[in-house]
Amino acid sequence: MGARVAFLRRNCSHYLGKEYGKADERWLHSDPTIVSLELLTVVLDGILALVLVYAIVKDKHYSVSGDSGGLTAPASPSPVPPVLTPTPPPRRARVRYQAMVDVGKWPLFTLLGAQEVSRIRQACVFGTSANEAIYITQDDEVFVFGLNCSNCLGTGDSQSTMVPKKLDFLRGKKVVSLSYGSGPHVLLATEGGELFAWGHNGYSQLGNGTTNQGVSPILVSTNLQNKKITQVACGSHHSLALTHDGEVFAWGYNNCGQVGSGATANQPTPRRVTNCLQGKVVMGIACGQTSSMAVLDNGEVFGWGYNGNGQLGVGNNGNQLTPCRLAALQGLCVLQIASGYAHSLALTDEGLLYAWGANTYGQLGTGNKSNQLSPVHIMAEKERGEGEWPAVGSKRTRENTEEAWHRETDRIVEIAACHSTHTSACKTQSGQVYMWGQCRGQSIVLPHLTHFSCTDDVFACFATPSVMWRLLSMEHDDFLTVAQSLRKEFDSPETADLKFSLDGKYIHVHKAVLKIRCEHFRSMFQSHWTEDMKEVIEIDQFSYPVYRSFLEFLYTDNVDLPPEDAIGLLDLATSYCENRLKRLCQHIIKRGITVENAFSLLSAAVRYDAEDLEEFCFKFCVNHLTEVTQTAAFWQIDGNMLKEFICRASRCGAFKN
Repeated sequence: MGARVAFLRRNCSHYLGKEYGKADERWLHSDPTIVSLELLTVVLDGILALVLVYAIVKDKHYSVSGDSGGLTAPASPSPVPPVLTPTPPPRRARVRYQAMVDVGKWPLFTLLGAQEVSRIRQACVFGTSANEAIYITQDDEVFVFGLNCSNCLGTGDSQSTMVPKKLDFLRGKKVVSLSYGSGPHVLLATEGGELFAWGHNGYSQLGNGTTNQGVSPILVSTNLQNKKITQVACGSHHSLALTHDGEVFAWGYNNCGQVGSGATANQPTPRRVTNCLQGKVVMGIACGQTSSMAVLDNGEVFGWGYNGNGQLGVGNNGNQLTPCRLAALQGLCVLQIASGYAHSLALTDEGLLYAWGANTYGQLGTGNKSNQLSPVHIMAEKERGEGEWPAVGSKRTRENTEEAWHRETDRIVEIAACHSTHTSACKTQSGQVYMWGQCRGQSIVLPHLTHFSCTDDVFACFATPSVMWRLLSMEHDDFLTVAQSLRKEFDSPETADLKFSLDGKYIHVHKAVLKIRCEHFRSMFQSHWTEDMKEVIEIDQFSYPVYRSFLEFLYTDNVDLPPEDAIGLLDLATSYCENRLKRLCQHIIKRGITVENAFSLLSAAVRYDAEDLEEFCFKFCVNHLTEVTQTAAFWQIDGNMLKEFICRASRCGAFKN
């Protein structure tokens, strides 16, 4: 409390001198009881602010989904206590709040402005070095940008581009599934069941019967007439497509039998995979580099293709030219499969995780680097860091019951892997995300608990290359994050409880937000201040654009002003002791300095005691001395400042012959 009183003694006059004088500083000299009441008010203000935020975001919701290249795990139900536990004990799992997936975690998307990013509904980063990207907007427009290796952007040429280009051929096509190979080549399935392909085609992986590069999206139709494609998957140079009826079609590179035709000749057009899949309904597909996997509606898993590392999980390392059932998973109902470069993962309906195949980087999560020819159960109880749990049905103490409650409710709900990487990830029902395998050059041999909120973040931050393991979908709908809600409610008459009046215009705000974000307003809106009782506050010291920008900054953390107006905002930031805003203003001014405004900006920097900005503007003026001295701003400057500038410039050698 003493620190706060000292702070206010030191700054209150500076905050309020221009608008309110010193009449109300009397509370600072009151007895400790009054000061304590003031502090209590601040605490209550904070509670009110939380209520405001809740009111803004209540009744809204969102979801994050994606095309995983396999069967997406269904939403997990709310935890149900075990039969032997009449009253569930407190959960010990870490509580996490889901956040909307941010494409900004992928460096490529930093090339886009905030407005363009806000329009993105689906996105995928791909390529051998994660240098290509495709995204679909809310208006179902498809854009691509990046390196364009092997014409994988589908723009009609081989030119790379830093600026997104629109694929007009796909406009209005709602995308339901997308996958990419190592060439790379790209497959895309639409809501109408159409299949499009483009990019590298050296092995006929585009399915058009040729080996010519696909410089633009082409409709793949051979043997797919009247077939509705619902999911696609790509290996390095081969392709799979799943139909609405549960049929699998394959084509492309087939040196190891990954097309499942029973031979090793390349397949130039889509061919239905039959043999052991004949008469069966496939629900999900996935591809490793040169292997293929399928999960059936009854939970069985089949694999075919290259098996040198045991990635088919059939108990040996011999290649399979036709689909072969994974006998080791008999009795289990698999919901989702995912394939890495040379390893595979499977998730059962009980939330159990199995892994098999290559393990050079620890990507199986078994605690060692030995390959596994058959599925191995990982993420068992003790591997989750929860200690030894008793077997179901054994005699339990209350402590054991609590552990069992956690085990049975914190099941795994999602697995992630990508044929371009040796990285694995999973997510539990409580929102915990684990990663293992090759993570930024390290070999993580056991699942490592992260602070991420989704498996996509693992691949953005730790995979090599940092591609997306699925088509990422951001369901905007009517959901808004807290930050987005505050941004939306700025200057909203419907929810505001206060108006500022400047130049005959109103700015609508919320007292609680202002008090949380700004010490100036926290001091203003105390119960004994007259302003606290007003519904409209007149401001005559600052212009409307400047004050509006200041208030908007409190809601958004952003400033969007031209350099000339940023001078006024710098004045406001100095008056209100908003140091971060002051730095932002200086940054805006530096970016917008020109010969015409340089001396005006220098004057402002001196006036507002912005030393760093002053030094920057001074050097600019000296470096462009001839042009600057011919501007109107130079000759309108105060005489004393002009003398100071000339002396300082002289000391820097600006006037030497």
